[in-house]
Formats: sequence, structure tokens, C-alpha cells
Amino acid sequence: MLEELSSQIIQRLEPARPLPGMEKFVSPKPQHPLTSSQIEVAVKEALAEKETLSQTGIELSQNALRVLERRYLKKDGEGKVVETPQELFRRVAKHIASAELLYHSEADVSSLEEAFYQLMTNLEFLPNSPTLMNAGGELGQLSACFVIPIDDSMESIFDAVRYTALIHKSGGGTGFSFSRLRPEKDRVGSTGGIASGPVSFMRVFDIATDVVKQGGMRRGANMAILAVDHPDILKFITAKDAPGVLTNFNLSVAVTDSFMEAVEKGADYNLVNPRTGEVTGKLNAKEVFDKIVDMAWRTGDPGIVFMDEINRRNPTPKLGKIESTNPCGEQPLLPFESCNLGSINLSKMLVCRDKHFEIDYAKLAQTVKLAVHFLDNVIDVNQFPLPEVAERTKAARKIGLGVMGFADMLLQLGIPYDSEQALNMAEEIMHFISEEANKASIELAEARGFFPAFKGSIYDVPGGPQFRNASRTTIAPTGSLSIIANCSSGIEPIFALSYVRHILEGEEFIEVNPYFEQAARRGNFYSSELMKQLAEGKRLRDIEGVPEEIERLFVSAYDTSPEGHVRMQAAFQKFTDSAVSKTVNFPYEATPEDVAKVYMLAYHEGLKGITIYRDRSRESQVLTMGKRKEKAEGKLVPRKRPKVTKGITERVSTGCGYIYVTVNFDDQGISEVFSTLGKAGGCAAAQLEAISRLVSLALRSEIDIDSVVKHLRGIRCPSIAWEQGHAVLSCADAIASVLEKYIKEESSTSSGMPESNEPGMVKSGTGQCPECGGKLIYQEGCNICLNCGFTKC
Repeated sequence: MLEELSSQIIQRLEPARPLPGMEKFVSPKPQHPLTSSQIEVAVKEALAEKETLSQTGIELSQNALRVLERRYLKKDGEGKVVETPQELFRRVAKHIASAELLYHSEADVSSLEEAFYQLMTNLEFLPNSPTLMNAGGELGQLSACFVIPIDDSMESIFDAVRYTALIHKSGGGTGFSFSRLRPEKDRVGSTGGIASGPVSFMRVFDIATDVVKQGGMRRGANMAILAVDHPDILKFITAKDAPGVLTNFNLSVAVTDSFMEAVEKGADYNLVNPRTGEVTGKLNAKEVFDKIVDMAWRTGDPGIVFMDEINRRNPTPKLGKIESTNPCGEQPLLPFESCNLGSINLSKMLVCRDKHFEIDYAKLAQTVKLAVHFLDNVIDVNQFPLPEVAERTKAARKIGLGVMGFADMLLQLGIPYDSEQALNMAEEIMHFISEEANKASIELAEARGFFPAFKGSIYDVPGGPQFRNASRTTIAPTGSLSIIANCSSGIEPIFALSYVRHILEGEEFIEVNPYFEQAARRGNFYSSELMKQLAEGKRLRDIEGVPEEIERLFVSAYDTSPEGHVRMQAAFQKFTDSAVSKTVNFPYEATPEDVAKVYMLAYHEGLKGITIYRDRSRESQVLTMGKRKEKAEGKLVPRKRPKVTKGITERVSTGCGYIYVTVNFDDQGISEVFSTLGKAGGCAAAQLEAISRLVSLALRSEIDIDSVVKHLRGIRCPSIAWEQGHAVLSCADAIASVLEKYIKEESSTSSGMPESNEPGMVKSGTGQCPECGGKLIYQEGCNICLNCGFTKC
């Protein structure tokens, strides 16, 4: 055992020695001596993995254990973990299996419980996060996503805010259509005043979300949708133009077939007041489309949902028209509907025959059947947060069975992600899953009855299938779940072959994709220098000495063309009842015209929605002015303050009176901040001076201004004020608000794009993780931390 453990530690820390003739693959530079922190981490991780496997029989990675401890395992009143992974999966399996007693008092619950337990502990299937968190617990809310209606009245708006708080508290995400709200400056009959419009009310939801911690584990996530013919559509499209605004929302424009046809023709279309139904103006469809494209190119928002296509596939049209989706867009829902989701790990659905992997369809069929049974049971034991949600959810009994580990499966099959063979495999495997899910749902209906809203549904035709569930399949984001299952996320390609993980004492540790590491060691071209180059963002194809077949097989998100991403999404959508969550990744150099082509391709491919992300489009370097010097190795040292600086001073209303914030800059960007609170003296003045000095020090030390703003934003004091429709939570929050405005102004007046670094760099396009400080990536419509598993979805 000692030899085995030593071997594992050595593998973590040392590169393989090259064989004769392979020396060119290894950097001739001398290796830096290992730090004590790196050795300590390697030993701890090897021991922990051994201990976890021996104690629980569950093969969990260290990242999986970190995620489980942070978000899923039960804790006592002091925040101490009081549950093991084994106990978690047993708790969930037992609770979900107990639904059998509702149908058969003598049901063999224990056998089903064991089947569910094995399904999860083998990491072959995992349900959505609220089910893992809450099943068998006091809260008992198991659904991942909800759509809450908002009608054109103050009562409805603030009821929706209250419902949202209850849902976020229980671990769910929410989607809204703001399309029914009257436009800005429209008449308010009851008061004789004027309306503030949908975007202003979105800020109310955003603030409410900020102060409710979702499930006690994560911040809430929301989707805001506005119809393209709403008079406030241009304000909605640009709502996230400023950094730090509506941070708890994904935005999508609901477009129609007629709008898309008008775009292609360059024609005008009508804007309609939802209060009166009257046409209030016209806009050029192409210009509006270009504005959507430009904002998505710059910030990632808004996305597009093709609402006509969604409603063509609405399984229960008699219950109403679909107006919104969940936060990541993969689950269109009627008002007050919820959905529970789960994903099959495709990397576990393989069998090795004659030294080659192939899909084990018998195992996959059995897994699908058991997963559908699991998800249907969830509806019966779910403690819904609202009676309206319970009623609507049980009427259609929608479930969303999806997949994860698709890219890992392709790697084991030897199929490049960006190939025609991969597209064919996507269609083949999703077609199979869909057929098996349909069979399982029909079988459940024979035993338990078809869904109550069946009459008038699209299946209510002579000889039509009688399903237990109105929809069965959904491809959802699997950020945390895929970390627990130690597989690739959803249907996305691998994001990076190698990345940096922060460990003890500020040290960094390079994590390597296990399939790539295995291939590199087998091919005798593994080296720590190679992994470091990849972690720093160099593309595999640009590194000399890597075998051609390896370059071709190991395709990352940015190696796949945007059109390739859309075609992959379309391949899965063809056999998915609901929708598909996927991010179309663009390289930094992509143009708005490239984004426009992809949006049009998505429309013609019959997708229900599309989300794009251009590499580093949200990065703070776009927002800084002047040239930055290369950072020297060693300690951060603030640059010297010049004798003369120029700046602005702004007065902001706070709960403690007016604060005057001065922002000065030198030739390299913002260099210092001063703040004065009215005539305040004593502690208040001293604390403000301290904040300003530390901010100035950070800025002159090349700390990301976005990071500074993020840490100041949201700090609350007992007295809150309002400034131009925005809540000012404290003096620190006021300073952040001024910095944000200043960044925006400098950004909008800067000429062109900032100078690009190496193409394809794996950089933090969305800032730092709020939990561990690691880099966030944007994938499946979500910010995800590869370091600790934090996700907003």
C-alpha cells in the first residue's frame, strides 16, 4: 500500500522522463524545486482519495469532495459538516424511493432505494442540485427551475418578488417574462403618474436576489425575457452595458419568426404597447438585431430565444402560452411551472471490447429507465414553495433528463468533438435516450396514469402515446454535478486541457485533464513544461512535438468553430423535448458579424434559443485606459504617484448623507480615490480615508479595478439611500458606483479593441470566484469555477 501511495504522489508531482529521441518534447529549462505546499497538497489528496474510497465505496475526486462539502453535505449550526457523501446519497435515495408508497402500500421500497443509491454512487446519474441538497431534509424543495408570471400591476410585481425570494431560499432558479409590463413613461391611470418600465423593475428583482442566499449555498439566478416588439426593447438590450448591473440576471430577447424574416429583408416592424395592444412605433428589424448582436459580442448578453419555435413544441397549449424559460434557457415553462432535472454521465456508459471502447446500449437503456422513474418520483415527494407551483407542476409532470460527460465519452471513443462523426454520435445517442425515456414514461403511465393535463395536449390524438410526463428530456447545465461526477460538463467540449488551481499559502497547482494526461504519458510526451504552457493558454496545435492524432482528438471549446457549436446544439435539440443549454464560444478576435451569422444559423437550424460568449469580452482589461506595464515577478509594488493627476468628483447620496468621491488617474489608468462624507469627522472620516487609501494602493499595484469594485459593491450599512433609481447600500457601495460609471465612460470613449494577448488563452473572462478567488469560466450560460466548483446555476 505504501508503494502504491508513493507512486500516486510521484505521478501528481513529477513529469514522466522522456524516452530516447523524445527529448525535444521536454523543455530544456531546469525544473523549479517543488514547494512544501505543493508536496503537502499532493500527499493530502492522495490520502483523502484513498480514505474516501475505502470508507464509502464511492470514487470521488478531491474537487468533488470540495464541492460536496461546500454546497451539499449537511452542516450543524456552527457550519461544521455532519454528513458523509455516502449518507447524502442514501438520504436522497431513501426519500425519492418513498414515493412508491403513494401508489402501492406494499411496494418494495428498499429495493428501489438501493437501485437509486447505486445509480448515484456509481456516478452514472445525478439529479439537480436542490434534490441533492434538500431531499430528506426539512426544506424538501427539490426542483431546479421555476417560471413566475408578472402581470401589469404593482401587486403582481411585488408578489413575484416575494415568490422569487421563497424559491431562491429553497435552492431554485427563476425565469420571468417582463413583456406584459407597460413601457416606460406610459400612463398610470390609478395615480395619474407615469410608468418606470420593465428594466427599472428588473433592478428590484436583482436587489432582492442579492440579499437572499440561494438554498444557503449560492446566490440566486434569474432569466429576464422581453418580447422584441415591446416599446422598451432597446433599453432592455443595453441594460447590462454598465459593469456590475443586473449581475443576478441572464437576459434574452424573445424573437418571433416574423421578426427574423424582417431582419433578413431589412424591413421595419411594429412596437406594441402591452397595456393597450396598440402600435406605438416602428423600428428597423436589422438595426435592432445588430444591437442585440453588438451587446452580446461585448458582454455576452442578451441571448435570443425563438419563442415561436418554443410554442410550436409546447406539449400543453391548452394550459397557456410559454413566455419564459429557466435561468439558462434550456427549460421553457408555463407560468408557475417548475421542473426537476437530472443528467446521465455518458462517460460511464461505455464498455471496453478488444481494447476499444464502445457504447453499452443495454446499460444506457436501463439507466434511462431508472432515471425517469427517479425524476417522476421527485414530483410526488417534492415540497413545493407555492401552492400554484404544486398545482401547475403536477398537471403536466414535466421532467428533464439530460446528459453530461459527452466530451469525455468522445475522447474514449477516439472521436474529435468538432467532427461529423461527433455530430452523428450526438444524434444517435440522444435519439436512443429519447426513445428509452418515452418508453419508460409510457410504462409509468400504465401503472400510475398519464399526466392530468393530457386532454388537449399534443398527444391527445387517436392512437397517440400516453405519457406519464408531458416532456421527458432536457439538456441542462451540469457545472457542479459534472465536478462531482468527475466528467466533462453537459454536451460541452472540454474547456481546457490544463488549468491552474490555487492551493495553500497562495501557491498554484496545475490540474490536467485526466484523459489528456493519460494519452501524454502513454505517448511519452508528458512534461510539466507542456502542462504549464497549456495552463497559460497556449494551444495544443501550436506546441511542437505533440503527435498529430493527439492534436486532432483533444479539441477544446475554443478549438471548435462557433458554427460547430451551433451544429452540435442542433444535433441534440433534434431529439430533446425541451431545449438545450450550450454556450457558443467565440475567440477574442471574433467580430460582431461572426456573431450575427451564428444567430441566423441557430434560427435556421430550428434551435429554441442561443447563448454566445466571446473570450474575455467581460474582462476588465477592456475597461482600463492607457498602457499597462508587464508585472515583474515577486512582490506587488505600487507605481509611484505622479506630481499631477487629473480626475473627477461626484456627489452620491447615502444613508449617512452626501459622500463626495474623487477619482484621479495617471497615464496608466485610475490611480487614486478620495472620499469625504459631508462634514463627518471621527471614526466615519477615518474609515473612509482608510478605504480610499487601500483602494488607491490596490489600483496603483495593478489590481483589477473590476475586482476592487466587486469587493466594494453590495456592502451594506443600516441606512440605505436611493440615487437615480439605484439603491446605495453604504459608503463603500457608493465609491464602487462611481468607479463603475467612470470605467463605463472610459470604455465607451476608447478607440477599438484593446491589444489582444495570445489567441486562445484560457483566461478568466468573467472575473474571480467569490468563494475561492480562482478563475471563473463562462459555460452553459453560467459562471463556473474549475477550482472549487462554485456556480451561479
